[in-house]
Amino acid sequence: MKDSVTITIPSHPGYLSMVRDVTARFGEIHNLSEAVIADLKLGVDEACSNVIKYAYRGATEGEIVITLRIMGKDLEVIIEDEGVRADPACIEGRNLDDVRPGGLGLHLIKRAFHVYEFDEGRRSGNRLRLVRHLR
Repeated sequence: MKDSVTITIPSHPGYLSMVRDVTARFGEIHNLSEAVIADLKLGVDEACSNVIKYAYRGATEGEIVITLRIMGKDLEVIIEDEGVRADPACIEGRNLDDVRPGGLGLHLIKRAFHVYEFDEGRRSGNRLRLVRHLR
């Protein structure tokens, strides 16, 4: 069995359901619980939504490359784009006491993944690495 899968999608919100489906199926193949799969789907969806909204600023001509892989006892997700570079120092979720729609993406991503880090050495675009420790 192959331990990784890579998909490339346009930076269009209509393709996010495909990302959720692939993430869920990958989790099922690797016998992850329904609760873990639900967290992963939500976290990956939010990260890709942020790429569309912030890196590509809503433009639908870009590409997003998503790689899911099992590495020992970890599931790693790499999300790459060629959009506007993110400044990790400026990325933060809003206060959870501020009850209103939107702004919870980072909290959802960090709930799903134990590691959240940008490859700051890239010359262009973004490379986000997410890791979920599996039991």
